[in-house]
Amino acid sequence: MVEFVTALGVAFGVVFVAELGDKTQLLALGFGARHSLRTVAVGLTLGYGVANAVATLVGALLGAALPARPIEIVGGIVFLVFAAVTLRNARADEPTGEPAPAMALGPTATLTVTTSIATSIAIAELGDKTQIATTTLASQSAPVGVWIGATLGAATSGMVGAVAGNLIGGRISETVLRRASAALFAAFGVAMLAGWF
Repeated sequence: MVEFVTALGVAFGVVFVAELGDKTQLLALGFGARHSLRTVAVGLTLGYGVANAVATLVGALLGAALPARPIEIVGGIVFLVFAAVTLRNARADEPTGEPAPAMALGPTATLTVTTSIATSIAIAELGDKTQIATTTLASQSAPVGVWIGATLGAATSGMVGAVAGNLIGGRISETVLRRASAALFAAFGVAMLAGWF
């Protein structure tokens, strides 16, 4: 039990600090500016949970990380697709220029947004430094504790960004938010394709 609690605590601390200012925290900021914090929290936790489960499984079974470059290329392409879709939606929904508060969604739309957030976060995390750290920790300690700690650390750090986005989201028009999100997705896509992450 001590090993489990220690693994959880170490993974939480390492991942929380490593995620501060990371690309997924910036994505969370954009999501927080456009959606309810509850929806963002669920999406972030699911996305980080999936990414960390992969890292933990690899660390527990193999003790080594997945090859990072092919994952970066696939992730980069996916982010460029996200950028194109987001930009297309921004043009299709040309608003009046009024700032848009976080959107209130029905159950189906909430599930779609939650899934989109989770997918974005999981893809962004694949091959990331925190995933590699999680893999390493899982190869040395209690894998379930590492998974829980890493997921909680990443989700907590992401929520710091989401809360900041939520605070500024009501002051910025929906078009600006969508274009900024598209630019962010495109920047991450290019950076991943270039091997900068």
